[in-house]
Amino acid sequence: MEKWKIIEETDISPSKWFPIKKHKVKLPNGKIIDDYYITDLNNVGMVLPITTKNEVVLVKQYKHGIKDIVIELPAGFQQKNKSIEESALAELEEETGIRTNLENLIPIGKIANVPTKSTLVTYGFLATQLEFNSRQNLEVTEDIEIIKRTPFETVEMIKNGEIIVGDTVALIMKTYLMFPDIFK
Repeated sequence: MEKWKIIEETDISPSKWFPIKKHKVKLPNGKIIDDYYITDLNNVGMVLPITTKNEVVLVKQYKHGIKDIVIELPAGFQQKNKSIEESALAELEEETGIRTNLENLIPIGKIANVPTKSTLVTYGFLATQLEFNSRQNLEVTEDIEIIKRTPFETVEMIKNGEIIVGDTVALIMKTYLMFPDIFK
C-alpha cells in the first residue's frame, strides 16, 4: 500500500478556528484529484483524570459543531512551545482545576478522529491520585461543568449514550482494556 503524493497545497481558510487546505494529490494508481480538502488542526492532548476518591473527572460543555451539550474528558489543542504532554496537563488544570506533573501521566495511545479529512490526532493519557488543587481558568468560548463518576459509571455512560464524543469514548475504553482493575 502506498501513500498519496501531494502535488500542490493551498491554504484557503481565513479562520484560525478551522483551517482548511486544498490539496492536489496523485493516487498510487496514477489518478490525479485536484480538489481534496482537509483541515490542518493541531493535535490534542486528553487526560482521563482519576481522583484519590476513585472518581473520573469529566467536563460537560456546549459544542457548537453539533449544537449540543456533551460530556467528555478534559482536552485541548497542543499549545505553542509545549509538548503534547505539557499541553494535556495545562488543559487539565484550565478546565478542571486539577494540577499534576508529567511523571503522573501514563500514555494510553493515539486516536485518529477523522483521518480522511483532518490531520488531528488525540494523544491520550491516564493520570491517577489527583486532587482539586488549583482553579479553573476557562477560555472565552468555554462554560464547563465538572462531573465526577466512578470509573465503572463512566463505562456505563458510554453504554447508555451519555458520553458520545469519539476520542473520549476511545480513550476510556482503551484504558479499560489496558487497566481493567481500575474499572471494577
